[in-house]
Amino acid sequence: MPLTHFDSQGQAHMVDVSGKAVTDRVAVATGYIKMAQETLDLISEGGAKKGDVLGVARLAGIMGAKKTPDLIPLCHPLPVTKIAVELSLDPDLPGVRIEATVKTSGQTGVEMEALTAVSTAALTVYDMTKAVDKGMEIGGIRVLLKDGGKSGRYEAK
Repeated sequence: MPLTHFDSQGQAHMVDVSGKAVTDRVAVATGYIKMAQETLDLISEGGAKKGDVLGVARLAGIMGAKKTPDLIPLCHPLPVTKIAVELSLDPDLPGVRIEATVKTSGQTGVEMEALTAVSTAALTVYDMTKAVDKGMEIGGIRVLLKDGGKSGRYEAK
C-alpha cells in the first residue's frame, strides 16, 4: 500500500479528501510520563510551584489537539466536536498516564489530534515539574482506537 502523503513523483502533499464521505470519527490515544516518586508525590499533593499540574496539562492537551493542523504540516483543519484528556497518577510507573479522546464528523480521521493531545499534556507535565525532576521520561504514545471512515475500526492489541 503506497503512502498517502506523497504524489506519484514522491513529493509531499496534503491528501485530497473531497471525495470521501462525511462520517462520525473517533480516536483514542495514550501515553505516559515517568518520574521520580518524589515528583509524583508533589503532583498528588498539589505542591508544585507552578500550580495544578494535572489541570493545566489537561487544558494544554485540549489546546494541542485544536492546534494540530498548525503543528503537523499535512493535517487537515477539522471541525472537532469533542476533546477529552484524562490524566491519572500511577504509582507503579511512577508517573502520570494520559489518555485523549477526540471526535469529529468529517472526511478524515482524528488520530493525529488525539496523539497531539497526549504529547502536549505530557510535555506540560514535564514543563511544570522540571525544576525538581529533569530526568522524567515521556513514552508509550500510541493510538489505542480509531473508528469511522472507509478503513473502519482499528483497536490496538
